[in-house]
Amino acid sequence: MIIIGISAFYHDSACALIRNGRIICAIQEERITRKKNDNSFPINALIECLNYSNVMSKDIDYIVFYEKPFLKFDRIIECHIKEVPFGLQSFLSSMPLWMSKKIFMKSLIEKEFKKHLSKKINWKEKILFSEHHLSHAASAFFPSPFDKAAIVTIDGVGEWTTTSIYKGKKNQIEPLEEMKFPFSLGLLYSAFTFFCGFKINSGEYKLMGLAPYGKPRFVKIIEENIVKINSDGNFELNMDYFSFHRKNYMINNKFFKLFNCKPREPESKIDAIYMDIAASIQKVTEKIYLNIILKAKKITQEENLCLAGGVALNCVANGYLYNKKIFKNIWVQPAAGDAGSAIGAALSFYHLGLKKPNTNLRNDSDKMQNSLLGQSFKKENYLNALRKEKLPYNYYNDKDLFDVIAQDLINQKIIGWFQGRMEFGPRALGNRSIIADPRSKEMQNELNLKIKFRESFRPFAPIVLEEVFNDWFDGKKSKYMSFVSNVKRNNVHAVTHIDSTSRVQTISKNDKRKIRRLIEIFYKKTDIPMLINTSFNIRGEPIVYSPYDAIKCFKKTNMDVLVLGNFYIKK
Repeated sequence: MIIIGISAFYHDSACALIRNGRIICAIQEERITRKKNDNSFPINALIECLNYSNVMSKDIDYIVFYEKPFLKFDRIIECHIKEVPFGLQSFLSSMPLWMSKKIFMKSLIEKEFKKHLSKKINWKEKILFSEHHLSHAASAFFPSPFDKAAIVTIDGVGEWTTTSIYKGKKNQIEPLEEMKFPFSLGLLYSAFTFFCGFKINSGEYKLMGLAPYGKPRFVKIIEENIVKINSDGNFELNMDYFSFHRKNYMINNKFFKLFNCKPREPESKIDAIYMDIAASIQKVTEKIYLNIILKAKKITQEENLCLAGGVALNCVANGYLYNKKIFKNIWVQPAAGDAGSAIGAALSFYHLGLKKPNTNLRNDSDKMQNSLLGQSFKKENYLNALRKEKLPYNYYNDKDLFDVIAQDLINQKIIGWFQGRMEFGPRALGNRSIIADPRSKEMQNELNLKIKFRESFRPFAPIVLEEVFNDWFDGKKSKYMSFVSNVKRNNVHAVTHIDSTSRVQTISKNDKRKIRRLIEIFYKKTDIPMLINTSFNIRGEPIVYSPYDAIKCFKKTNMDVLVLGNFYIKK
């Protein structure tokens, strides 16, 4: 049984291929097109998934889209009618796209499959639709290590839903409660993301990183004016301060006047007031988040919690939640945003639609395979790229490679590290990574300004040997960087944020990848059981996909060394 999951046309389009309930391949379209947060139909990702999985067009049984366009269209129409005449301009600008494409989604998907795969197959009868938040919930529960769990999904908005609580058991997901548009924690956080000068749907993590630099002095103002937080887990936005429900604009002049400042210009200097605003909305978000989770605990009485939706990528809030010890176990879908819904859409139909049991063997406690679900490359691919780019190289066996790289790291070299299957989701997890020595006081600034070409306040995450995690950090172990932990020691400056926290990735003894062995060698030489691990890309670009992407990124940055498999390239 082959099921294709598709998410597309909003942001971060992706394709997933599921065989008999097992995730075989999942790829974001942006990685191939090199267009950050590409929202187009993921035809390149689809073809790559088929090629990697050795699946022919005729073998595809079902195609499941991650949301229901008619329900979403219903919301857009109803909201515009309620806001007449204020939403007229937004209505007129959005309708042509809906009437020409989005409302006829089945035909659009059929057209893409016929154009790029086969004209002989009746694709239309294979195309199905899942609800947006159900796709999130399925992506969180079915790949998780749990047979029973509470499931919470929080994002901007799906069709109508912005927050939902489900109960998962074996191959079933039962909806329990939901909040609907326009009351949205995701849109609230995105409004402040915009106000602080960052891009919506991609800059929220910047706002989270900026928050520790400020003082949360606006919490009371936000709670008294912008959002009413109820004790029952619900909340209400004061829509007088927002415009997203009626215009193609998040906030209005009343919002600006409340803080006595205008939205920060992107790329401009970040004044202290924006740091304080970031700190304040982070605190308010954590409070609302906690109330939702408390409600989920109350109505499900489960020990395990699964999280998905864009808000679940707020690892600071996740760390705060973990420390409250409401649930015994928490699992966050590593691709918690819309990309991960491609997986969820396919799994929801497999288990809920076809009623197939959820009995597949777990790999290292869950079924996401360390989120290494993308394409991999062979030795000849590396050689072809190096020869085409006319780059001199050395080729080492594993032992010699680890020794050379470990010494380079000690000598403060910055390494582009390209190995194995590509990660799925927003974070590099050791296969498409830039790595460096975490001890250096200068390394954070060096990486931000000379390698990543991004804001100097942005923190870096460590990848640490799981067995010594508790010696260095106080928090929850996470192989997906899903939680922030407190740093116990003062000698890993480059991975310690201004508030003495770190978004830690743990790597277990069962993980046989080269990055694990490299850290072990570095540990023996330095007594430091971790490395800086940041994504292999520069600001504004997706994580590198191919050896050619890696070489291109290597050439236009101040990286010192590039490693492609066992090929070693030095500037």
